[in-house]
Amino acid sequence: MAKSGTKRTKLPKKDYESLVPVLREQLINLQVQLKAAPFPVLLVIAGVEATGKGEVINTLNGWLDPRGVEVFAFHPPTDEERERPFMWRYWRCLPPRGRLGVYAGSWYTEALREASVPKAKSEKFQHALHRIKHFERLLVADGALVVKCWLHLSKVDQAARLKKLSGNPRTAWRVSPDDWKSHRAYDRIDRLGRTLRQATNRTGARWTVIDAADERGRNVAVTETLLTAFKVHLAASRKLAQPVRPKTIKSLEPAGLRKLTDLPLNKKISASAYEVKRDKWLGKLNELIRRTSALKRSIVFVFEGWDAAGKGGAIRRLTSAIDARDCRVIPVSKPTDEEKDHHYLWRFWRHVPRDGMVTVYDRSWYGRVLVERLEGFAREDEWRRAYRELNVFEHQLIEHGTIVVKFWLHISKEEQLRRFRVREQTEYKRHKINAEDWRNRRKWDQYEIAVGDMLALTRQPHAPWHLVSAEDKRYARLQVLKLSCRQLEAALAQG
Repeated sequence: MAKSGTKRTKLPKKDYESLVPVLREQLINLQVQLKAAPFPVLLVIAGVEATGKGEVINTLNGWLDPRGVEVFAFHPPTDEERERPFMWRYWRCLPPRGRLGVYAGSWYTEALREASVPKAKSEKFQHALHRIKHFERLLVADGALVVKCWLHLSKVDQAARLKKLSGNPRTAWRVSPDDWKSHRAYDRIDRLGRTLRQATNRTGARWTVIDAADERGRNVAVTETLLTAFKVHLAASRKLAQPVRPKTIKSLEPAGLRKLTDLPLNKKISASAYEVKRDKWLGKLNELIRRTSALKRSIVFVFEGWDAAGKGGAIRRLTSAIDARDCRVIPVSKPTDEEKDHHYLWRFWRHVPRDGMVTVYDRSWYGRVLVERLEGFAREDEWRRAYRELNVFEHQLIEHGTIVVKFWLHISKEEQLRRFRVREQTEYKRHKINAEDWRNRRKWDQYEIAVGDMLALTRQPHAPWHLVSAEDKRYARLQVLKLSCRQLEAALAQG
């Protein structure tokens, strides 16, 4: 970790003015190269108050091409943001590949603000840092360049800067009572800042501490830090291995595959019995969802299963018990160009429901360890670490109070073939079948292995997998309703 400079020599104005054209040219070249690069750049500007964070960002904005950069500022969370997991608003504000995001305040701001309050619990601060480390680990593993600059001022220099600004009628508006409050808590905030930097200083997301006493030197140091980091990262990114399509796959957790293949598929229910029980469980589900909503807890339903396993029909029965104003169904297919330009979890974080609402994912983030694993859309190191990434993602939802209900709808290979042929022969169902479905079917055995690994490696106490025998559609739909009710009841009972 770079240390704050001890030299107090100011950068002469003449030298600064001669450097500016060179730095501007280099920044524009960075943006030109970044457009074709397979990664985004995140520049985090942090530090104590009165260090000139806003001035640095304004300076960079003046030197950069505005078409390739976006500035994000984070204030205390809004009601909408509080009603979702802590990291939701930061996931929403990630730049796509080929662009630069500059953060005036960031995921560190709220953590530091909460920790600086008198009698704040250190455990909460450590937990926030743990979340942040995981977030940055995901970004770095996905190829992002994260450049973090901590602008440092001594307590004496901070007081002098605040007095200077507040004593000038043209700049007095820039100093608020909160700035002076922050100054009075300088020692505590400085200690927290050191703890924060030590805990989150890692390869790919290093902290550089910059002396902000000299404004011109500060601007140059931030710019040079960004340029140097980009040059190194660009060279390293060219060495990344390309995805390789695997010929065969081996089971990571055979117990998961055994559980899948041992599931009895002969479960059936008559039409008359189904109608009676369906109405009973729909009523029960409606009552539980209304209770959950009243407690301001959200629900996420995840539906995975074989092609033609009946996910759509099960979802339609499930959502018939939910007020349409409180529920969204997110059909997940191939990622769009915009989604491909972000971390693979970005498109799922965007749709996380706010408190009291319900989101149903028709296919989900588990595509990372299924189709992306089998088709080579993800490198082996990417899909292998995804099991932990998906567990942490769901843990963050659950930690916020969200109830996560996951289903795998299972059918036999023979039943799938029968349903495929029915779709081909039924005009209003033909849109449901395409060449990709047949291609996936030819890899049935490999998909079984991948599904088994998914079931074994992503099962959590508060987000278990429900395996549903879907050979009989009525039985499967009823099971989805019953299992949903039981998990919601258990979650509400636990508080």
